[in-house]
Amino acid sequence: MIFLGLILVLLAVGAGVVVFTEETTRYILFGYTFELNHVEMFLAGAVTAAVLLLGLWMMSSGARRTAKQRRSLRNARAEASSRVARLEEEKRDLQRKLEREHAAKQVPAQREAGRHSAVPESDRLVARDSEDARR
Repeated sequence: MIFLGLILVLLAVGAGVVVFTEETTRYILFGYTFELNHVEMFLAGAVTAAVLLLGLWMMSSGARRTAKQRRSLRNARAEASSRVARLEEEKRDLQRKLEREHAAKQVPAQREAGRHSAVPESDRLVARDSEDARR
């Protein structure tokens, strides 16, 4: 839309240049000769001004639309980035929690393994009996 608006502005400016450079009201355009009276010249000027304004409006609305699209894209990227950051933080929290739970499970298992690995229960009784017998 910006490109089409630019073309319309250039056409209107070109028409204005042609009118200002000619000394008479006779214009030759694409092999055709036009001789305009005062009313026709006024209408041609009004049409040229309307084309110029239409071109400027198209350029500005196209620029606004492009800016709006860029802004929404930038916001979407920022939102996605913050969402990823939140998910990564949640992942780290869950990893820490899992490590704590894993460590908590290992401590009782090591204690239990320590009880069983030192001297079996039956051996303790025998050892205790033999100690009592020595005294």
